[in-house]
Amino acid sequence: MAEALPQHGAGLGLRRALLDELIGAPAGAFDFLECAPDNWIGVGGALGEQLETLSERHPLSCHGLSLSLGGPDPLDHAFLRQTRDFLERHRVALYSEHLSYCAANGHLYDLLPLPFTDEAVLHVAARIRQVQDALGRRIAVENVSYYAAPFRQLAEADFVNAVLAEADCDLLLDVNNVYVNAINHGYDARAFIEAMPAARIASYHVAGHFDEANDLKIDTHGTAVKDDVWALLGFAYATHGVRPTLLERDFNFPPLPVLLDEVARIRALQAAAP
Repeated sequence: MAEALPQHGAGLGLRRALLDELIGAPAGAFDFLECAPDNWIGVGGALGEQLETLSERHPLSCHGLSLSLGGPDPLDHAFLRQTRDFLERHRVALYSEHLSYCAANGHLYDLLPLPFTDEAVLHVAARIRQVQDALGRRIAVENVSYYAAPFRQLAEADFVNAVLAEADCDLLLDVNNVYVNAINHGYDARAFIEAMPAARIASYHVAGHFDEANDLKIDTHGTAVKDDVWALLGFAYATHGVRPTLLERDFNFPPLPVLLDEVARIRALQAAAP
């Protein structure tokens, strides 16, 4: 049976560079871990044993990287079967993917934005429904950061809402992505968050970004979370309620106690939320 994430949970990304530290972390240091099944399916040996140890100790969420939900290529049903087996083996309650695409006649090795059009809504929502059927579960999709918008018939918030409704799926609300996009594309981050449907928000992500310029932020997951993003997370809690929240860090890892200080900050914001 899947192990549900705690509603007031603060989690860390399960990265290979952190495996030893995560296994040796003090009890209660974090509430759950999140991994990309794409990077772990078929992995055995010592690494597989470490993953098994961590998934037995802690609730596990999964965040996919390569389904290419909005892409033109057929969905990879063999990979979906492997993903379903992985989620069931590790009792994963929450599986999410990106509202983007990463393949077109081959893998593009990046998460590329979709055009914000009615046609794209129908296309990606139909594929999300296929994924939900294949996995035998409801999934969440994440709002992504982007630096060029291929076509915007709809506002981003309206596009996200339309996909969620058409696919009947949940939302993983990435607060850092909202902040980065709001700066880069000139909209109100708080208005975007207010426009999201509270009933569909399954969890939140926070992460660090790089300040290239006052009007250009790069979503890197390689630095500490900025104060403005912490404030936006607090606003999201006040607006929609507390949900399980993950601290994303993908490289430039500091010592684990530094990451745990950020986990503690998530918990403090959760405790302070109305």
